[in-house]
Amino acid sequence: MDKKTFSADGTSLAYEIRGEGPVLILVSGAMSTGGTVAPLAAALADRFRVVVYDRRGRGQSRDTPPYAVEREVEDLAALIEAVGGEALLYGVSSGGALVLEAAASGLPVRQVAVYEVPFAVYEGGAKERAEYTERLTEALAQGRRGDAVELFLRLTGMAEQMIQGARQSPMWAGMETIAPSLAHDNAVMGDGLVPRDRLASIGVPVLAVAGSASPAWMHEAARAVADTVPEGAYRSLAGQTHMAEPQVLAPVLAEFFGR
Repeated sequence: MDKKTFSADGTSLAYEIRGEGPVLILVSGAMSTGGTVAPLAAALADRFRVVVYDRRGRGQSRDTPPYAVEREVEDLAALIEAVGGEALLYGVSSGGALVLEAAASGLPVRQVAVYEVPFAVYEGGAKERAEYTERLTEALAQGRRGDAVELFLRLTGMAEQMIQGARQSPMWAGMETIAPSLAHDNAVMGDGLVPRDRLASIGVPVLAVAGSASPAWMHEAARAVADTVPEGAYRSLAGQTHMAEPQVLAPVLAEFFGR
């Protein structure tokens, strides 16, 4: 990240820009940094001035406690101001929940696209989120970062054998480093349910996308977003999972944002 700006509370935010055209800010999800969405930025840079950044508390960006979702909305406001005063927003997973909240908060955003925001649309979803919140809060308070990462991976549905394999991988140390930011993403997701009142207040077009190879509930969640915002649309990406391939996703985003 070669650029820096400051949020309203003084937090330093690292970002970089690729390409020329309308400003498009990419927002990553849990356990990720701006580098996670960099391949998608590269695929869009021929059409847009694409901005990727490290959300607060991860990568090269700093953090200022106590955390609140409003601080991350202010981060996006500062970033938008730094890159021209108006932007298109794309968010993946819990990053999608953040950009939806930013749009509902009235930031100068022209269009929003989200990919597989994991809102619980299945029975017991709210209870599952509440239990995860309690256990995550306890693990982080006790400094058990590895346990916090395990909790998150289980929440995503990863098999126990794969989780234990991940613990032995070279990537695990980095995952533990970023683990405190899991509390940020959990806060962004709220009670885990579709925030219908907030979505209904969004006054710009929203595209909600899901991969055809993802679980059915992911599609239901995407449709719920599209059906709740006043100007919503839903799109399924053939053959894609929660980790969508940039070369497949980029043309869909370019078509939507190019309207």
